[in-house]
Amino acid sequence: MTTDFDTAKTEHERLTAEINHHRALYYNEEAPELSDADYDVLEQQLRQLEAHYPQLVTTESPTETVGAPVSAKFAPVQHGIPMLSLDNAFAPEDVVDFVGRIRRFLKIDPLETIHFAAEPKIDGVSCSILYMNGELVRAATRGDGRLGEDITENVKTIRDIPHKLAGTGHPDRIEIRGEVYFPLDAFAAMNAAAADAGAKVFANPRNAASGALRQLDAQITASRPLHFFAYAWGEVSDPDFVATQSEALQKFRDWGFSVNPRSIRVFNAEGLLEVYDSLQLDRSQLGYDIDGVVYKVDRLDYQRRLGFVSRSPRWAIAHKFPAQQALTHLQAIDIQVGRIGTLTPVARLAPVTVGGVVVSNVTLHNADEIARKDIRIGDLVRVQRAGDVIPQIVGVELSERPANAVPYNFPTICPCTLKTEVVREVNAKGEEGVARRCSGEHACPHQRVEYLKHVVSRRVLDIEGLGEKQLLKFYEDGLISEPADVFKLEARDAVSLKKLKDREGMGDLSVKNLFKAIEDRRDISLERFIAALGIKHIGDTTAKLLARAYGSEPAFRAAMTAAVKDEPGARAAIIEQDQIGPSVAEALVAYFSNDHEVGIYERFLAELRVKDAEAVATGSSVSGKTVVFTGTLEKMTRDEAKTQAERLGAKVAGSVSAKTHIVVAGPGAGSKLKKAEELGVAVMTEDEWLTMIGV
Repeated sequence: MTTDFDTAKTEHERLTAEINHHRALYYNEEAPELSDADYDVLEQQLRQLEAHYPQLVTTESPTETVGAPVSAKFAPVQHGIPMLSLDNAFAPEDVVDFVGRIRRFLKIDPLETIHFAAEPKIDGVSCSILYMNGELVRAATRGDGRLGEDITENVKTIRDIPHKLAGTGHPDRIEIRGEVYFPLDAFAAMNAAAADAGAKVFANPRNAASGALRQLDAQITASRPLHFFAYAWGEVSDPDFVATQSEALQKFRDWGFSVNPRSIRVFNAEGLLEVYDSLQLDRSQLGYDIDGVVYKVDRLDYQRRLGFVSRSPRWAIAHKFPAQQALTHLQAIDIQVGRIGTLTPVARLAPVTVGGVVVSNVTLHNADEIARKDIRIGDLVRVQRAGDVIPQIVGVELSERPANAVPYNFPTICPCTLKTEVVREVNAKGEEGVARRCSGEHACPHQRVEYLKHVVSRRVLDIEGLGEKQLLKFYEDGLISEPADVFKLEARDAVSLKKLKDREGMGDLSVKNLFKAIEDRRDISLERFIAALGIKHIGDTTAKLLARAYGSEPAFRAAMTAAVKDEPGARAAIIEQDQIGPSVAEALVAYFSNDHEVGIYERFLAELRVKDAEAVATGSSVSGKTVVFTGTLEKMTRDEAKTQAERLGAKVAGSVSAKTHIVVAGPGAGSKLKKAEELGVAVMTEDEWLTMIGV
């Protein structure tokens, strides 16, 4: 456990950025890089860190949010009732504890039966569908749980979803929630056809379902054999339309929805575990992917009494299946170089089917991981698809090790054309980390390509029509080799423009639209510009902090130049900025000390108009005060409240301490409100807060 607060803060920033990165890949890009199990480990590490340092918790922390921000491709939809996530159970003991907690909370006698609704946890895409007077009027993705994407026209193409509710007894207004999924046989057929045509092949059915559901052209969605299982509801005009979860599922069937046939009503922990064991045995025969079982307290009056904690209900839990495994031979270990030069070893395997997916490549993470597991080329290894997404090697069958297997020697020279030295990461304390990096920085071709992908990503330039696929083509043709080149495309010579137009799908209109989209991105905020530099340790959050600290690009550059020249107090001044630690300061100085990087910076800057950071108020009634928001805000979202408070010069914290000045408490406020009262911190309602800030 980290003991130094500055180091803890840096680690918190790293984990937050990594988790948000993987959420965006999972929810918006249909391209996850981590298994569910590995992602769960990241969240558990963050929770442990925040438990040790509560002052690190903010309303933007991944422990306080679900899903990912919605894409700009679709109109936003505000969920009337948030679409939250579930806590996870991984062992029978977790399920017994879950039932025990419910008994204690409801004060139910140990001999009394508690009924539950148990249903397969479909590995698909969550969706909400609003019906008014029985007519489908709107459908949305989950998004970040509070704000989703309008996918109404796409959802209307799914045969399992009625446009008009059948039967009788449905409320005037009801939002049906469920999971959109891809049947396994249809997924295999689609991937086979795509491979034959040289088109994109999806890693798993969940990604394929998400990609199909989020098409801008509903006809493409209609061409994909998507299905839907209804299992819950959100907004409803008659909250008492049913008394139990099981009764609701029967109503859904009567109204024309598909409800999972393996959903069942059982009682007590023993019944839940029997369903789990049965579904685990039958899993491969279901015809669709599931990754566990969901348990819900059946009685709705019990659910209301149990309520919610943080971002999940007390009355439900997801019992995850263990990863599936298989044995195969490791044939080679290749090295991949990432955006900041990190060398990642990748095992090349004799292809093996694990959980219905052919696996031939597995990341080995780093040199220490290879040594710890004593993995050697030629070994028979046990491969696991944790969470049924990304495979991993969990161990070696030592009894089958060939006589000629030798320990792997991690390269000391980068495989790039520069053949630069590989160095080991060193933290602010001078301690060696596990990562090894190419020292060539962005001069290294591998790093340059990954860096360019970062620059054109949605979170930085976000240029319509310039994604990774197009970028790689332009890089291969010599049209783009650094960020400034993106903005020079239109001014390229005739030969270069001909290359651009000759590319597949790049006709005159496509090229014209691309140039317009690029031109629209010349105006860029200071925080996005800083994030675009690709400096180690500086993601979206830290870039925003730096932008607010310096205000303008000239001021930012001047401070960095002073630090590089080692002017008195210049480096210390960087660390003195709010939430900026030694690791970030060192990374900034290293970047601006590198002539190659500075050249990229200056050429990039010359093509842009960098807008000053929005000024933070200094004379408001809350300027300089630390504020905590807790409970449910009814007139704005948490993000809106935080942004508003920060504009007025306040600092928004995620936990209450003696340094907190104000706690804004809405309905459902719990432990934070209690702690504020214990510490004598000023507590006010949302209306009182809005009055105080003059809104």
